[in-house]
Amino acid sequence: MTLSSLILAYLLLVNILSLAFYGSDKVRARRHDERIPERVLLAIALLGGALGACLGMWLFRHKTRHWRFVVFVPLFLLVHLYILYRLFF
Repeated sequence: MTLSSLILAYLLLVNILSLAFYGSDKVRARRHDERIPERVLLAIALLGGALGACLGMWLFRHKTRHWRFVVFVPLFLLVHLYILYRLFF
């Protein structure tokens, strides 16, 4: 397996996980259950799951009124895209 395929596999996995975390937290919020801490949601976005986080925010309409998420998650996505561009092109 090449380094590029490992990076892409990691990003796929972390973005699926990120999307699942955002969906799970939305369900927990509706049920008034114990929530996933905001720092965990932001950390998974920072660690490569920004695309999944953006999709989760949009699909589930979750965390869209919190300025930290509205600002930082798209910023993380832009940084990740820039890094990917520099790595592969």
